[in-house]
Formats: sequence, C-alpha cells, structure tokens
Amino acid sequence: MGLDIVLGANNQAELDAGDYNPSEHHLSRTFCNFMTRRNDLAEGEEPELDQIGRLTGVDISPLYEMESYTLPEELSNLLDYAEDEEEQQEIMARTAAANAAVRGNIDKVVAVVQGLLTRVATIQDLPSLLQSDEFDTLRSAAYFASFSSPRMDAYENTFSQDLRNLMRFLDYAKSKGSETVFFVYG
Repeated sequence: MGLDIVLGANNQAELDAGDYNPSEHHLSRTFCNFMTRRNDLAEGEEPELDQIGRLTGVDISPLYEMESYTLPEELSNLLDYAEDEEEQQEIMARTAAANAAVRGNIDKVVAVVQGLLTRVATIQDLPSLLQSDEFDTLRSAAYFASFSSPRMDAYENTFSQDLRNLMRFLDYAKSKGSETVFFVYG
C-alpha cells in the first residue's frame, strides 16, 4: 500500500453523477510521489516538478496550490486533534484562507497543464536534464523518458500520460461548471 492522489472539484457530486469515468483521469502513484517530492528531499535538492517548471518556463505554483485545499471532512479531523478552542479557531482560519486562495483556480491549472504538455514534448531526453536524489524513487529514466508513451509498465503511467489524464479531468470538470480543482491524498 502507499499514498494515492485523486483529483477533486468544488462540485464533485455533479461530476460523479454525470458520465464521469475515473479511469480516464487516474493519476499514478508515481505522480503522487512526484507531487510530494518537495517534502522528502534533503535541503538544497530541487524537486523534479520545480526543475521542469524552470526548464519549460511554466509557473508550476498552481499545481502545488492544489494541495492546500481542505475538504470539510478533513477539517473535521483536524479540529478533533486541536488542543483547545483557540487552536480550533486558528485551524479554521488557516483552512479558510488556504481554500480561498485556491478558489476559482481551474483556468490557472488548465494553463499550467497545457503549458507543460506543449513544452515538455519539445525537450529531448528530459531524464538526463533532471537531477534526482540518490534513491531515484520516481524511476526518472522510465517516468520522464518518452513523452508519447502512455505507460512505464503494467501499473504506472508515464509523466506525459499523467498530464494528459489531468487535462482530461480539467476539461470534463470545466464542462460541468467546476471552478475549483484540487488534489486529495489518501
């Protein structure tokens, strides 16, 4: 077992009630690791997402901001662990501010993903340009290698397939009136 990443939207019930097909929007566990890398690297090491943003000139901050959205059930869990009323108020204020910062982000996220899809496709041998940590938990040579290849192996997408799946989700969410999109980890 490991940590998974799922896409969500402010009107998720509407998305789920329609012709939503989660397999078309599935993000791999490698993409989950890719997104959380900045928390795992030693000081001075640059996450691959940051490197790709720098190499392509794409501002990747909207992707990171998608991690800061808190669902009501997550907020409830956070409040359960608060030591007192003051800490609960701080948690609620922090959560409200983070959610407000993400609200209405779908067009920014679309622009980022379109930019990455367009610009990464023009980079020859992306894995050789990325500096990874000594453990290479992303299996960079396979994950970033072929921008046209959909899968690394029978279980894992490539980076390009994860981006295409994310773009399909964004297109679907926009068609259903979504304004805010975010990542859910679990």
